[in-house]
Amino acid sequence: MNRSGGRAADQLRVVEITRGIAPQAAGSALIRTGETRVICTASIAAGVPEWRKESGKGWLTAEYDMLPGATPTRRARNRLDGRTREIERLIGRSIRACIDLSRLGSNTIHLDCDVLSADGGTRTASITGVFVALQDAVQTGVQRGLWQADVLTCAVAAVSAGVVRGASLLDLDYAEDVSAEVDANLVMTDRGEWVEVQATAERGTYSDAQLRELTELGRAGIEQLFEHQRQALAAPRG
Repeated sequence: MNRSGGRAADQLRVVEITRGIAPQAAGSALIRTGETRVICTASIAAGVPEWRKESGKGWLTAEYDMLPGATPTRRARNRLDGRTREIERLIGRSIRACIDLSRLGSNTIHLDCDVLSADGGTRTASITGVFVALQDAVQTGVQRGLWQADVLTCAVAAVSAGVVRGASLLDLDYAEDVSAEVDANLVMTDRGEWVEVQATAERGTYSDAQLRELTELGRAGIEQLFEHQRQALAAPRG
């Protein structure tokens, strides 16, 4: 099938990750995937939530929102709907899979993902981008003497995939996403292990073969995203 920009079924949109875009944050990055752009920041705060204190471990939590101009119709600020909460939980779960909270001490890392422009894949772009911000925040914590350098246990990245008009496609843009028969969000570590596989049939059902196709597409795409993360972290910070 013909895709926007002439992309192949297994081809990512243009990906750019720029670190250090918010100099006062402990870590930050701007990620672009096609026309989707997300500002990602990581901040460090002393202490943990009350319910966490008895554990002796640190904590990491995430917030996500779309800025008012991220979509053609203005989105109200601070609209805490079910979708937003779901995405926040997904981001938090995904990033906690790659950090040893027992090594954080009594500290909390706050991740914030704010969508500048939404054209599909905002939640997966947020996960991929905010990991770069987290890397820098972890290094900031090391420099402040808050923890040792072995806090992170792996890298994590995410991508969308789906079945559109019977074809399995990687990295759906908005037009593809809204017409997809199956929509998947895939999160994986650089050890090749899945953190999350969300695959939902929007219309009807899907087969084992289609699920395998989507995960194979996702794995190949995420491997490329790890390389983009590495390149961003190798570049000067801010």
